[in-house]
Amino acid sequence: MKAVPDQVGLGVAKKSDDIGMKRGRVLAQLPPAQQLDVIAEGLPILLKSADDLLLAAEQLTGHPRAASILEGHATEELAKILILVDIVRCPANVRAGLIGTMFRWFYDHLARLIYADAQSWKPMNIDQLQTYVDSNRRSHTLEGYAGEYILPNWTLFSREAHLYADIVTHEDGVPMWNEPLSSPALFPGRRPGIWAIAKALTDMGALTRPGLDIVAEVWGGVDFVGSADHYGTARRLTREMLEKLDAAGLITDAAIEGQIGILSNDWQLPMYRINFKRIEVSLDDLRREQDAAMWAEFGDQG
Repeated sequence: MKAVPDQVGLGVAKKSDDIGMKRGRVLAQLPPAQQLDVIAEGLPILLKSADDLLLAAEQLTGHPRAASILEGHATEELAKILILVDIVRCPANVRAGLIGTMFRWFYDHLARLIYADAQSWKPMNIDQLQTYVDSNRRSHTLEGYAGEYILPNWTLFSREAHLYADIVTHEDGVPMWNEPLSSPALFPGRRPGIWAIAKALTDMGALTRPGLDIVAEVWGGVDFVGSADHYGTARRLTREMLEKLDAAGLITDAAIEGQIGILSNDWQLPMYRINFKRIEVSLDDLRREQDAAMWAEFGDQG
């Protein structure tokens, strides 16, 4: 553990909560350049953490549950990288107002997992992306042919079902034990797509301290909000970013041509304005949705 060189302190702790981990939100109190100093130091630490976990998972071919847990942990570490990069992509004049919220997502399991899943989505703009996220942040959903089953949020449930043996209940209230899932990986040995994005950003030099200045300069000129055609804008800014990284001599020898496509096509729109807070859905609302689904499916029959 080390401090960022020449870092200005935040003052003496005033309460016990000021001491310890999960303190990322204090970056909002730093000048913009020093925010990037702290972020630049943390990015390689996060990538190494994810790589260590993935390397260990790859050695556990006979232990699919343990390998899945490690891969899931690595995926959340990688999501934290992209959350930090989105803080950098945020226009400087609005970053101070959003950085606290971004660190809320940085520490939230559901937000991190949605962040990872979202890298494979293809929205045209931020409004559409928010709609996609909304469908994944509900506390409970309907499943089945006509929505006959009420299930908890699958993203969180599957995470915890791998981790814990625990008592669970369904609509009938009957308690039963969850035996931790032990399903093998669909593509053994293949790293998650979010890793390829983080690795591409690293190899292209974007995650270095001077690279972050370029990321902030290029992306900070556009506030990604609303329903404009953000997909085309993001591809243009990615290209401009890569050109400036190349001109600055920051692209490493590890970079390969295919990583240009990864960043152009798979790196999600900036999500600093996306709301990831879990949507609490009441049982009454779910049963009304069930009735509507049943009526839509079977109402005209008979």
